[in-house]
Parts: sequence; C-alpha cells; structure tokens
Amino acid sequence: MSLTSLAIRFAAPLPDIEAFERYLFIGPHPDDIEIGAGATAAKLAAAGKKVCFLVCLDGRFGLENAPAGTSPDDLAALRTEEAKRSARALGVEDLRFLGLSDGGLYEEKALFRAIAAVVGDFRPDVLFAPDPCVSSECHADHLNVGNAARRAACFAPYSEIMQSYGAAAADVQALAYYMTAKPNRFIGTRGFLQRQLDAIFQCHLSQFPPNAPESRSLALYLKLRAADNGIRSLKGQAEGFRVLGKTHMHCLPEAGK
Repeated sequence: MSLTSLAIRFAAPLPDIEAFERYLFIGPHPDDIEIGAGATAAKLAAAGKKVCFLVCLDGRFGLENAPAGTSPDDLAALRTEEAKRSARALGVEDLRFLGLSDGGLYEEKALFRAIAAVVGDFRPDVLFAPDPCVSSECHADHLNVGNAARRAACFAPYSEIMQSYGAAAADVQALAYYMTAKPNRFIGTRGFLQRQLDAIFQCHLSQFPPNAPESRSLALYLKLRAADNGIRSLKGQAEGFRVLGKTHMHCLPEAGK
C-alpha cells in the first residue's frame, strides 16, 4: 500500500453503510437488486431502516425462460408483478418503476433525469447500484444504469445542479456498488441468504424456472459468493460492495483501487 493510499484511508475513511437510515437500491431490471444485494436489503429492512427499490427498465426482452408465447408487453407486465412479490418477500414496501424499455432502447439523459427525480424525492443516505467499472460487464443496461446512478449520487447534494435536471437535492452520503469485482466493505448476511434465494427463485419465475440449469447455477453462485465474502470479512456469510463516500467520489483516484 502506498503512502498516499494509507493517508487517504485515515484522512477520508470509508463510511459504515449500515449506520445510516435511508437506502435507495437502484436496479437495471427486475431481479438485479435481489441478485446483487438482496440479502443486504432484507437485513436493512428487518432492522427498521427505510429501504426503497427503484427498477429502471421493464425487462421485456428477457424471454429466454418465459412461458411459451409470451410477448414482450406481456413479459414486462409479468416481471413488474414478480418484482412486487419479490420486494415484499424481502420486507421492502417502497418499490418504484421507471418503466423504460430494456435493451438500451431509451435515451440515457432521460434515464438519468428519472433516477435523479427519485433520488431527490426519496432522499437516500446511501445509494446502491451496479458497478459500471467492472471490466467483464458487457450488458449496456447495467453499465448505463450504474453510470447514471453514480452521476446522480455525485450531483445529489447540489441543489442548483439538481434543479437544472428537474429534481430536488438530496444529501447522499455514500455510493455502494453491488455486482463489483473490487469490494471494500462487507455486510454480514447470516440469516438473510435464504430470504434472498426465496425472493429470486420463488418470485422471479419467468427468469428462473424451478430446476432450470440457470436457476441451479445462480443459486450455487450466490451461496458460494456469500461463503467466500464471509471468509474474507470474518462474518460467516456476507455480501461485498465497493463503497465510496462523498469525498471519494471525485479527485481521489486511489479510492478506486
């Protein structure tokens, strides 16, 4: 570790993301929040925190495992209902949808404005989103939503900037990336992994039918990920996030290591 990195660690410590009260989880499609951070969301909701899910895109083109003959419009409606059931299974009552089409068929400026409006309305302390800096991520929707979310997190405290985008300011204290290759904070999720699995595999059936190879593979991955993160963090089972505080969001490149 360089002297600069060590100095930043002491001068600008990473925030304890479990110490806040209001959490906005932003997902590209129905099911992404659950896969990336479902156990954490369930834990925070169970602790009495204010938790909101924002699903940006409607998932209309995820037809691979949908019932035969399902149209994109039908699937979008079905996935909305699945997301509602899944959120309830995790203890989350505040669920919002932007209703934009997946597949990149939207204007990125419109996506950002819509996310900024929800940030200004809900006023989260911590914003969760998919990490757009993962080198292996190829899905444009994940990259676009992650980039829009980090832009919103950075601009949120500035009322004049937010007003120019038609949104209110919000004092966002931290950005926590899920689906990240570089976690620097871990949340212990012992007792909540099963709730995550139930939310995915009992609610998002159009994407993960029972006994389908994709369902079995994802379930195994989530269990192994929880165990590996638990070992790395000495928490038994855990989810990992790349966390940035307000100071880390710009001008501190070492924070990205």
